[in-house]
Amino acid sequence: MITLYGFGPLFGLPDPSPFVLKTEIQLNLAEIPFGKARCRPADAPKGKIPYIEDEGEKIADSTFIREHIERKYGVDLDRGLTRDMRARAWAIERMLEDHLYWAILHLRWADDRNFAKGPARFFDMLPREIRETTRDAARRRALDALQGHGLGRHAKPEIEELGRRSVAALSALLGNKPYLMGPEPCGVDATAFGMIAALLTPWFESDLRRYAETHRNLVSFRDRMLAEHYPGFLQRAA
Repeated sequence: MITLYGFGPLFGLPDPSPFVLKTEIQLNLAEIPFGKARCRPADAPKGKIPYIEDEGEKIADSTFIREHIERKYGVDLDRGLTRDMRARAWAIERMLEDHLYWAILHLRWADDRNFAKGPARFFDMLPREIRETTRDAARRRALDALQGHGLGRHAKPEIEELGRRSVAALSALLGNKPYLMGPEPCGVDATAFGMIAALLTPWFESDLRRYAETHRNLVSFRDRMLAEHYPGFLQRAA
């Protein structure tokens, strides 16, 4: 059986990583049995989470995990989509993962208050003598990654403005449909849920979160996906 490695419930979410949420829902959509376990990024292939272990084979990165399960288990998460729809789904995924994700990363790691009640907690279980230095080093790496990506070179209001553009675009693409490509969920809906859930959690304070909350179709989409894939989680979180 497949084992999916993630962080576990945190920050008012089934998992704080939108990529773990994405992979878990894609496994659900594929109707492939799997178990879950916790791990640290340092213990993961490529130093990133999620990864899966499938009959002794370890596959890292959510995109390659999807490729693996579709190929090995004969699943097509985009079945029923036309070539044009598949192309649009890929473009949406890239907007979310290569743009909106970095705005979410910024609000969690760059804002002192959000960092203190969020990512800083990842290191609470470390021995006292190395806790602060490890925490500070991890934050520097995250901020350096933001600089390297390019988004982190902008001022906070500019980053939030760019994030708002992606949120507005996603809301327009979803429209009144239950899922991004129509009446049935496909692979990109898992990606969209991961990002929107990560942004909407009230654990973190930001103008970008409040802007996302004004898009009722995105909030409803988040709630619908939670109810379908994490029954009862909204009630427990409340």
